[in-house]
Amino acid sequence: MSDFKSITGKGVEVIADGLKYTVGSHKILKPEMHIPEKLQTAVINYQSEAATVIYLHNGKELLLVLAVADQLKEGAADAITLLRKQGIEIHMLTGDNAFTAGAVAKMAGITHFQADLMPSDKADFVRKLQKEGRIVGMAGDGINDSEALAQADLSIAMAQGSAIAIDVAKLTIISSDLRQIPKALKLSGATVRTIKQNLFWAFIYNLIGIPLAAGILYPFNGFLLNPMIAGAAMALSSVSVVVNSLRLKLIKL
Repeated sequence: MSDFKSITGKGVEVIADGLKYTVGSHKILKPEMHIPEKLQTAVINYQSEAATVIYLHNGKELLLVLAVADQLKEGAADAITLLRKQGIEIHMLTGDNAFTAGAVAKMAGITHFQADLMPSDKADFVRKLQKEGRIVGMAGDGINDSEALAQADLSIAMAQGSAIAIDVAKLTIISSDLRQIPKALKLSGATVRTIKQNLFWAFIYNLIGIPLAAGILYPFNGFLLNPMIAGAAMALSSVSVVVNSLRLKLIKL
């Protein structure tokens, strides 16, 4: 092999024994290229099994097709069901062809999917949803997902994914179990609610206590807040915040 060239989102070109070969997805095929009937049949069979087809050609003729199939992540269908119950609309974005994407989406229980996407296309789709006023979360584990992850309002990477995806993402699922995503969202929502409750209790104690301690009622009825009571109120404020925060441990994820 004397030369190697990467074609982003499509495949690679190599020169071996003075001949140029191209390996990659269907995007590397040329309209005028001859495809033997046997290989056409093989491609249809592979795609019906939700496999990704890799093509090898020499610029004139398709020489070989190879099927690569990942098993659907354990718990993927369960994760989709749980996310739907939380009112989240699911879209699958993939560089695979529509036939393969449809088969995978059906197995995972996904209704909406976009196929034949380049890395920039995924980011454009996220941007499109955001322009519609939606809050978009993106989960991905590959280099091709990194641009969309950077664009999303919430980006989630898998621990076993590429380093660039993990670096870009705001949240990394350590176990790479997709069922952890709805759990993380539920815990996040509960945490934000707890923070708001804590702020309320902290401000309400001060909103009531400080004017009383300053003698706001003294001109009317001679009432002054006892410093001991004021100190106890401040302590109770801290206790209420801590106790309320500890309630997060009781949440069933």
